[in-house]
Amino acid sequence: MLHLRRCQGLARTGVFLSQRTHLKAVPPHLSVCVGPHLIRWESGGGHGGQNHYSHPAKFRHLVAGLVAGAGAVLAYGLHHSQVERAATSVQPVTQSSDLPVYTQEEVTKHRSLSDGVWVTYKGGVYDITDFVAIHPGGDKILLAAGGALEPFWALYAVHSQDHVLEILSEYKVGELSPEDRRQQESVSSSDPYSNDPKRHPVLQINSLKPFNAEPPPELLSDSYITPSALFFKRNHLPVPKVDPEMYKLEVEGLQGGPVSFSLKDLKTRFPKHTVTATLQCAGNRRSEMNEVKQVKGLNWGIAAISNATWSGARLRDILLYAGYGPEVATKAQHVQFEGLDCDVTGTTYGASIPLAKAVSEEGDVLLAYEMNGEELPADHGYPVRVVVPGIVGARNVKWLSKIVVSEEESKSHWQQNDYKGFSPNTDWDTVDFKSAPSIQELPIQSAITHPAEGSPVDSSMGEVTVRGYAWSGGGREVVRVDVSVDGGKTWHVAQLQNAEKGEEPAPSPPPGRAWAWKLWEITVPLPTEAHELELVCKAVDNSYNVQPDSVAPIWNLRGVLSNAWHRVKVKLI
Repeated sequence: MLHLRRCQGLARTGVFLSQRTHLKAVPPHLSVCVGPHLIRWESGGGHGGQNHYSHPAKFRHLVAGLVAGAGAVLAYGLHHSQVERAATSVQPVTQSSDLPVYTQEEVTKHRSLSDGVWVTYKGGVYDITDFVAIHPGGDKILLAAGGALEPFWALYAVHSQDHVLEILSEYKVGELSPEDRRQQESVSSSDPYSNDPKRHPVLQINSLKPFNAEPPPELLSDSYITPSALFFKRNHLPVPKVDPEMYKLEVEGLQGGPVSFSLKDLKTRFPKHTVTATLQCAGNRRSEMNEVKQVKGLNWGIAAISNATWSGARLRDILLYAGYGPEVATKAQHVQFEGLDCDVTGTTYGASIPLAKAVSEEGDVLLAYEMNGEELPADHGYPVRVVVPGIVGARNVKWLSKIVVSEEESKSHWQQNDYKGFSPNTDWDTVDFKSAPSIQELPIQSAITHPAEGSPVDSSMGEVTVRGYAWSGGGREVVRVDVSVDGGKTWHVAQLQNAEKGEEPAPSPPPGRAWAWKLWEITVPLPTEAHELELVCKAVDNSYNVQPDSVAPIWNLRGVLSNAWHRVKVKLI
């Protein structure tokens, strides 16, 4: 959730500005109150046209409206339905014959303060350059620059107010061309990825087909529960289109023929359980290994990790119902999963986990059909996926179609010939995938989400605030995060957060069942006479596992298990 700080100079009006407003987001000659400080920007540029500062009363009305109540919140899962209703209840701005028509290509050229900030909404084109500085969320509005407002307003549900649309209409400069409006709706039927869902444009894309993307790190740590739209996307194949009425899950193995369950069976025959669990891709932070030596794999940054609340039937209950009780453990050791996603040859994605984890009362393995209180989004496995808390994301199979209780691991490529760790000396000429175990539990992890690499820090403040996340696999609880502002010479202990801001801290989970991450934050005095800071973080779990201090000793040819101290350099200004 966005953390908003009261501006002392505007306290009586109830107006707030985001404490994360960045300097680059503010147009020329503007003084604005951020926290307790008054900052004046002097910069060139800006886009010509109508002077929208001629409406100060409406600006005050808009700013107050945008932040009234809960303010701008990242709560897509809670507010999506209200946004949809509001969007349909307000008539779109009617087209004007005297306004020019622009192509999407022309709109996309206006993505900065120097070139102008243009956006589209329901076929209209709007020049919001002058409004950027007034926006309570700081420069987060620039994430929509050159593109559509709709997906961002779905995330920031407070925009679903009539007066917001009324004021937006004053910034209208044209219409989007009919061709581009149609293009937004058209897809190629010959493309195997044509059924893929629409994704939020704020995601940083690592691969389009299959789709793999992560949220901006600064948004990742805004909310303890990651909104579904921002949750990192890791797909290996096209997203399957599944009819929930025709959906069947088969369970088979050593006991004989398969037992089938419909989606309704899963929802009605078995108790519904809810677990808050963090999922992390094995390749999270692979980009740091690439800096040491090139590896093969998607160049993930630090945000291939997210936290959500999952609900569904326990896998343990399904297996017991299908006849796979404790006696099966004397014959079988693994539970295999197959998804409905497949390649052109019909080969499906597959993975497996140890049977002991699957049937344990403390394992909390779910066949989830809800995410953050709503049905699973298509990208996250609709209608049913496996959620295996504490285990690498690759084993949390989406679009689940089959469960096999077996003496052997899954024969899938992704189980046998991928997602394994090796010595730094192993290369592609010498690697033997059979010689290494498949990754299951992940090691201790933490990263800095704010400030970003290379960003400026105001030295006149005399301190710097650092934020991030920390998590450990296998249900091990994070008990401490150490932060340094001088490259690791001295350390400070961060404050841990295991609930949303403003909520009561959650009690510590039972031993071995700490499935969710902890967000953390610390404000540290600046070293004297420093011009640049090297920020560092490292986490410790309740088994006293700690992150290694550098990447090189843990480098491996696939770039997995990257969990060295996270380092960020910032400049003092």
